[in-house]
Amino acid sequence: MNKRTFLKKFTALSVGSPALFTKLDELVDGIAHLSPDAAAQDETFWAQIRSGYRLKPDYINLENGYYCFVPQETLENFIHHVREINYQGSYYMRTVQWDNKKAMSAKLAELAGCDPEEVVITRNTTESLDLIIGGQHWQAGDEAVMALQDYGAMLDMFELQAQRHGVVNKKVSVPNHPRSDGEIVELYANAITDKTRLLMVCHLVNITGQVLPIRKICDMAHSKGVDVMVDGAHAFGHINFNMRDLDCDYYGTSLHKWLSVPLGAGMLYVKKGKVPGIWPLFAEMGRKDDDILRLNHLGTHPVHTDLAIGNAVEYHQRLGPDRKEARLRYLQQYWTKQVRDLPHIEVNTPVEPHRSCGIANVGVKGMEPAELADTLMKKHRIWTVAINRPGVRGCRITPNIYTTPKELDVFVNALKSMGA
Repeated sequence: MNKRTFLKKFTALSVGSPALFTKLDELVDGIAHLSPDAAAQDETFWAQIRSGYRLKPDYINLENGYYCFVPQETLENFIHHVREINYQGSYYMRTVQWDNKKAMSAKLAELAGCDPEEVVITRNTTESLDLIIGGQHWQAGDEAVMALQDYGAMLDMFELQAQRHGVVNKKVSVPNHPRSDGEIVELYANAITDKTRLLMVCHLVNITGQVLPIRKICDMAHSKGVDVMVDGAHAFGHINFNMRDLDCDYYGTSLHKWLSVPLGAGMLYVKKGKVPGIWPLFAEMGRKDDDILRLNHLGTHPVHTDLAIGNAVEYHQRLGPDRKEARLRYLQQYWTKQVRDLPHIEVNTPVEPHRSCGIANVGVKGMEPAELADTLMKKHRIWTVAINRPGVRGCRITPNIYTTPKELDVFVNALKSMGA
């Protein structure tokens, strides 16, 4: 489905859209001749993109990883959807609700590079991956492989399976600065035995920003008969990729992160042929075993958020996924290059451009992560989040496309002052 076909279908199905991103189109037309890397450094362009956000002046927000709040165009569309659905009430819910949800799933599938039948809309990454972890037909003694640096909620869900079914959880530790892809692949390979049923891996490690070699890990695991579930909470809408190229079995993400959908939207991908092997956590009877919709029975839910997914995807595509990725990587490298060699600083993110994008983690030697975050906020008015996990002690720094180099200069100077 091309962009024009989607927009026409979206308008016909939905309650309409008050804004069609005409200003964004004009801005993009002005730098269309530039490569993504060149466009990433065009501060005039990004200043105009920034003007499309309502930004709180009290602090510099370098903690977009939890939730990337939406640009005004998407926000106005979202508010419009809320009003219209409130106006139409049960008529909307009983007529076009599910057609619209199907259309939004199709748009996500198009962006992900997979079939619509492989995608369902959830509330977040945790829900998406819990559906897979809890839906396995676990037997006592089955093994699951994961990393100490994985997201806490997912580790908790695996622990729940250990308590309930006797699953054995084997945890590796991903190095912050790997020598090669092979080192990471071997790390996971060495943890697999003939009892391993499922391997979980982060596409982009949420606490460090490291991008892992997913395809190579999947190829290795599949050669040993093990399914791979990918935590893509911070990758989707952040780095440009194709689900077919990853060849994973399951993929979960939060759309309210880097795709900038309003809060409460996620996506679950299940490779074709894998759905029958998953036991639904909520009853959904009357569907075929291979219908992915049987995995996420939702009941009544905020359907206006479904519609806003289409607006967020539209914004993302008009801005340009490659252009957006290049800008996020440029911003990260802009500040990390200035502090990596400082004796009191430890950057917990790989230096190679292909191993990271917009997210990085930095620590100050001799300072607890919580103290660092507190100092940055109270003394320098910079909002971050402290990370204190195995092998990763520092603050996670997550600029967004509206962030300016001048704001990052304030952050760099703050880090430098802590070594004085």
